[in-house]
Amino acid sequence: MAAIVTDQFRILNAGNFVDSVTSDSNSYYVFVGLSNPKASGYERQTDWDTNTPAPTDNIDYTNFVSDNALYGKRVSSTNVRRLVRRIDWTQGTRYEMYRHDYSSSNLSPITKSSRLYNSNYYVMNSEFKVYICIDNGSSGINTNGNASLDEPTFTDLEPSAAGVSGDGYTWKYLYTVSPSDIIKFDSTEYISLPSDWGTSTNTQVKAVRDNGNSDDNENQLKKIYIENRGVGYSEGSHEVDILGDGTGAKAVIEVNSSGNITNAIISAGGSGYSYGIVDLGSINSSSSTKAELIPIIPPSKGHGYDIYRELGSDKVLVYARFDDSTRDFPIDTNFAQIGIMKNPTSIGSTAVFTENQFSSLNAIKFTGTPSGTLSVGDEISQTVTDGTAKGFVASYDVETKVVKYFQDRSLFLNQTTYDNVDYVGISTRSKVLAFESSSTNSVTSNNNFSGSVDTNFTGITTNPTGNKLIALGTQFTNGLASPEINKGSGDIIYIDNRPEISRNSRQKEDVKIILEF
Repeated sequence: MAAIVTDQFRILNAGNFVDSVTSDSNSYYVFVGLSNPKASGYERQTDWDTNTPAPTDNIDYTNFVSDNALYGKRVSSTNVRRLVRRIDWTQGTRYEMYRHDYSSSNLSPITKSSRLYNSNYYVMNSEFKVYICIDNGSSGINTNGNASLDEPTFTDLEPSAAGVSGDGYTWKYLYTVSPSDIIKFDSTEYISLPSDWGTSTNTQVKAVRDNGNSDDNENQLKKIYIENRGVGYSEGSHEVDILGDGTGAKAVIEVNSSGNITNAIISAGGSGYSYGIVDLGSINSSSSTKAELIPIIPPSKGHGYDIYRELGSDKVLVYARFDDSTRDFPIDTNFAQIGIMKNPTSIGSTAVFTENQFSSLNAIKFTGTPSGTLSVGDEISQTVTDGTAKGFVASYDVETKVVKYFQDRSLFLNQTTYDNVDYVGISTRSKVLAFESSSTNSVTSNNNFSGSVDTNFTGITTNPTGNKLIALGTQFTNGLASPEINKGSGDIIYIDNRPEISRNSRQKEDVKIILEF
């Protein structure tokens, strides 16, 4: 049995994802993790930067990613946009016209695409205005159309020629990419679309959308394609009806002295058409070769009414910026994984976490003057009640004397093979134990660091110099702080392994994740 997943299903899924992200009932976060990808350990490798491994799509790997997550930024409605391929207008280029019937048996003439959304039927101009090509001067005689000579720049609601060159192009203005969206979402490959097109109250968006609603304006059809001009039709200019399952559409047909149809112009767009047939009966006096005129059916109710469907928006871009504005985002760390997490829960609770950012790291505040230094990736340990607590350093702030760390399976599996193979000492070393608030049991590292837990410190701010109050980002109790989200909570729906990135105070990371449905 033959079956397909349609383009409209993918477009629908993209829309459903955006709706889910922007819903008040959900919390989506872009997060970064894996600060020591080149260390010895589980799913790590020394050539990570030059031979970055692909993530594995199973529960075991997402658990590993969760264990190594560092911090996350919530995705707001202003940081998610639907996308389409970027097609820039360039003088002298042939663009394809919008058609509803491209297929494997009716390929688009220039890109030879079997689907509309792979053809080059829309453009973005130099002013970030987006237009759809209603007509490129093509016909059954000139199947490739003409080269476009005039850059469209107008914002009129009705389709129009762009200039006076006579290149045969008719463009329909759709929207202008906003300056804020250019900053966040601009790329060499994609164009961002406005959010909430169907409900937006933006004056320009609403005008284009309402003009494209043929229920109100009866202007659905815009173009008739002349596949075959025919022979033997009555000479002159004739207005005829367009039949089909819609109503109200008419066309003016121009016939030359040889009885060939030379032009067909929509004079009334009508509404409700999913197919149309031009009624040539009144001018078919002695035709020996029948003409074939194809009314081009726009998506939905008309051009501009639903640009997500019109432009085939089955991709979504999610944006996040990480800077040094909060201690939740330490600047002295590295990361090699980026992901998207849905609905993590608040630490010690089943409630969905809803803050603007989170830290998923444990932390220890030291007292006095610790000896030695700590670096990202160092292993720290502490003798505790039931054995030895262990962790990997993600960040160490010398000013506040706060180390942030995580505990992943690399510390507890077989230390030679980093898998489940039995090993000597497994009964004690494989236990995952928490660090303790102890004034006697120091925290040490594999690189000769030693520091005592500040058991007297409780709070979320510190003033190490006496004249500078510093917010630590997470709440400490007796020198220890927990992550802000529960380990393993939420759904990790996207993972990207990439060469290791080192943070510093002079840089900000703009993360752009493109999801294709």
